[in-house]
Amino acid sequence: MSYPVSFEPLPASAATVTEQARALRELPPDDPLEEADARRGFIGTIPDAEIRGTYDQLVWSLADYGFLEDEHAPATAHPALWRHARLNMLHGLFKVTERIYQVRGFDVSNITFIEGDSGLIVIDPLTCKETAAAALDLYFVHRPKRPVVAVIYSHSHADHFGGVRGVVSEQDVIAGKAAIIAPAGFMKEAVSENVMAGTAMARRAQFQFGHTLARNACCQIDAGMGKNIPRGTITLIAPTQLIEQASETHLIDGVEIVFQLTPESEAPAEMHFYFPQERALNLAENGTRSLHNLCPLRGAQVRNAQLWSRYLGESLDRYGRDAEVVFAQHNWPTWGNARIVGYLEAQRDLYKFLHDQTVRLMNRGFNAVEIAEQIRLPDALLNTWHTRGYYGTVSHNVKAVYQHYLSWYDGNPSNLHALPPEAAAPRYVEYMGGAQAMLERARIDFEKGHYRWVAQVMNHLVFAEPRLREARELGAAALEQMGYQAESATWRNAFLLGARELREGRGASTQFSNRSRDMVCAITEEMFFDYLAVRIDGLKAQHLKMQIDWQFTDLHRQFALNLQHGALTWSSSIRPVDADLRVAMSRQTLNRILCGETGFKDAVGACEIQLDGSIALFRAMLDTLDQFDGDFNVVEP
Repeated sequence: MSYPVSFEPLPASAATVTEQARALRELPPDDPLEEADARRGFIGTIPDAEIRGTYDQLVWSLADYGFLEDEHAPATAHPALWRHARLNMLHGLFKVTERIYQVRGFDVSNITFIEGDSGLIVIDPLTCKETAAAALDLYFVHRPKRPVVAVIYSHSHADHFGGVRGVVSEQDVIAGKAAIIAPAGFMKEAVSENVMAGTAMARRAQFQFGHTLARNACCQIDAGMGKNIPRGTITLIAPTQLIEQASETHLIDGVEIVFQLTPESEAPAEMHFYFPQERALNLAENGTRSLHNLCPLRGAQVRNAQLWSRYLGESLDRYGRDAEVVFAQHNWPTWGNARIVGYLEAQRDLYKFLHDQTVRLMNRGFNAVEIAEQIRLPDALLNTWHTRGYYGTVSHNVKAVYQHYLSWYDGNPSNLHALPPEAAAPRYVEYMGGAQAMLERARIDFEKGHYRWVAQVMNHLVFAEPRLREARELGAAALEQMGYQAESATWRNAFLLGARELREGRGASTQFSNRSRDMVCAITEEMFFDYLAVRIDGLKAQHLKMQIDWQFTDLHRQFALNLQHGALTWSSSIRPVDADLRVAMSRQTLNRILCGETGFKDAVGACEIQLDGSIALFRAMLDTLDQFDGDFNVVEP
């Protein structure tokens, strides 16, 4: 459902004004060293960090965030998040140590440059090639120009490798002029996360980052880890060297680097680095200036809070007691050994506390929602600025720990086979006395500031009567006030986008980024068949039975596919003797299909795919493939 009229955000309600005043009173004393750290080592930048692409399209800019110049938070923003958003506005080239420099504020993540004896080592070349190239250009304005001899991916999320072609060419990598170093399992994790559930994740990410929202004090002000995500070209070059041992030391262009693997922490494949010569510790994304996510709102495999804490403890014990600076791939560094030790102890204990207390209450019989309502951080952590929830929150991290151990099911049989929203909603409305009775009572609760309940009740009414304007408006107003009050940037963005979509509908296509050719081409043949399998509508395919001998002629790889009972399975170790169909194609043709440049049927017609056998069966299988729409409804049926 789409509404052509644009609605202005409502002001903060009296209840929200009161809540923000309470939050301000309860904030820890200001720490001027935080801002000093965020500004320390500043060398230079470009106006508004504005970055444009090849065709002059705007890729990144902080110009729209000028409203954050006001030191005092408006009533439409949580005062702690406002403070954090202002610090995330600081952008440009910063000196960390004599050999280490960072460009911050040119992307949601940071890019780090280490000066070797003859060239540059780059850690995490941002999300897209345009922002990475702009960061490298800024570095060269202020530092000697030298070749990139190595790129290190700290972990398998796109904002830490997507700009690699902006700092190094694939030709130089192939020629051995530049190495690409990554943790074990990097390629599998980097690509697979964007394949199997990529469509759903992209839609949900709009609510997490708020990148389709306006930038103003009533809408998007930050993303917690940085301002937002850029509109550029995501690229990928495969690693030439993997770190496979728990701890490895390498000398790269005269720079000694101790690598510490941290799998199953913030990413399935991740690692920390210690630079003994510089007494500098890099924590990748496991130690930032915020409570992080154990499961982001966009969705992902639940992260292991216990291991996360353990890795931070290992970094503290092995390197932290000698380090003079600790930095990460988001936000800003911390200097001074005593402060570093305190920082690492607090970050370590933050994740361990959430893990242990959730498991403790879980074993006392409480469910995820009940535990999330009970747990609060100890005063020492609550009163520490960098452990507050600007990105992750105690509430949804507790639920992630619960899910990690016990799944989604809370143990109550009445929830085991509950009705879905569209079936349950009309019954809720009927039981509550009808739509008008619900609206009247909800308006009273709204005036009392009971926004969580109003949003929940109006969600039922919207799912029962999606065209009822009053329900959409009241639900939107409740979500909006919840967004204003949220300390977490991701919660704020989710609430505010939910409010906008209730008022205006989804509108035109909200897809944000183009399909990355490098990511698509990095999909392994095995991943392709797994993806093909999840696109098959099983009931449409239930009467098909076929065996396919599928060959990639240029790779000399062969797969046996079996479609039966509506399920497609494959094997690379056997070859069907009596295949119903033989498919022969090149990997290049597959890449073109995956990039949307052609389709299976067109490729067959162009003789790019050779079929031998039951072509009718093959076409019947193709006819069962589902098309994924990335603009599905979220806040309405």
